[in-house]
Amino acid sequence: MKRIFFLALASAIFLASCGSVKDVENRPAPITIKDGIFYKGSEPYYFVGANYWYGPLIGARNIGDRERLIKELDLMKSHGIDNLRILVGAEGGTQDFQVKPALQPKQGEYNDDLLDGLDFLLAEMAKRDMYAVLYLNNNWIWSGGMSAYLEWNGYGEVANPFLEKYSWEDYFQYTQQFHTCTPCREAFMDHVKFIIGRTNEYTGLKYTDDTTIMSWQVANEPRIFTEEDREPFRDWLAEVVDLLDQLDPNTLVSTGAEGKASYLQDLNEFESLHSSPKIDYLTAHMWPKNWGWYDIEDEKGSLQVSINNAYDYINEHVEVAQKLNKPIVLSEFGFPREKESLALSASVENRDEFYQALFQKLKESYENKGQLAGANFWGFGGFARTDQKRGKWEIGDDFSGDPPQEPQGLNTVFAQDESTLQLIKKYNEIINPEAVQK
Repeated sequence: MKRIFFLALASAIFLASCGSVKDVENRPAPITIKDGIFYKGSEPYYFVGANYWYGPLIGARNIGDRERLIKELDLMKSHGIDNLRILVGAEGGTQDFQVKPALQPKQGEYNDDLLDGLDFLLAEMAKRDMYAVLYLNNNWIWSGGMSAYLEWNGYGEVANPFLEKYSWEDYFQYTQQFHTCTPCREAFMDHVKFIIGRTNEYTGLKYTDDTTIMSWQVANEPRIFTEEDREPFRDWLAEVVDLLDQLDPNTLVSTGAEGKASYLQDLNEFESLHSSPKIDYLTAHMWPKNWGWYDIEDEKGSLQVSINNAYDYINEHVEVAQKLNKPIVLSEFGFPREKESLALSASVENRDEFYQALFQKLKESYENKGQLAGANFWGFGGFARTDQKRGKWEIGDDFSGDPPQEPQGLNTVFAQDESTLQLIKKYNEIINPEAVQK
């Protein structure tokens, strides 16, 4: 594997000695991989982190809310949350149930305010010794993603599954065309080059030199939709991973996959795709409600079913990680409040119990220097104010952990959810004590 610990550390020391970048000495230590586990400097790195997809939006100078951003970063840091999974930016922004404004409103055209927001977010994270996992595309329509590239390149109206005239099957059939759309793939590769080639306006650091960026992630939940999509998907994924490795060989690369759920429930496909030496670690996601494990009509009974199924899903993916000798991160998992209520007053007791079960699994891995290295809950909403009755996100509303296609507050951990935050802090104090701000 190309990211051997001592080589990366030597590179970091060399860069620091050059003194050519004004903020070099304030960068976090690089995250590297040795013997199948993450290292921060000379110590193993395990973490409970968060999904914070909207960070660049509230970090923007003009349309953002930097006061809120600073408060949320400080709150997360105080609970040891030092690993944030972040959307680089949305595409299109023309569909209902979609992130607005978009970083790329039209193909190849960029919103400079949102680029500034990404720079500002990374600069503030660096001050707090935090790490970003940046995903560059999205399988799902909520941020535009692959479907936006198809619409831009003449594939007709996006089959938006949140509109009555389209089904999810329609959306799947539409979106899988991205893998065989040459101009779409080329445009996305140009986007990758543009983002990775950027220099942060606040730190003066090239993104490729910024150790705040722990990993480039190909996309959010890229998937094989049908048997006929297998080969085009494999070809596309290899193309993107090759480019990431070429453009930034010193930053880790991950896919953003849900696990076998991204590959027609085929664990062998998951293993095969992640065996590439240019993919540095594995990812899996966990959605008990969406996957039919959790039933609000039998919350206690289905909670235990959810935990049992989660353990089985984790175990089989960890076995793959062990075979490939690579770390694996549970980079998404979400759980609703009692009765799927959007009210902040609703109980989070079941959520906390599910979270604790997953954190316990991570703690055991930490104690045994195992491959399961991290868990990013979905998602952190901090000080967002949501309409607890309407649910639907509208322009002008605060961004929260739930993206616009979901009821706002459904899976979000807010600043007021003290029991959940204390649970996160408790486990970070065990597995990632340096990250907990005293």
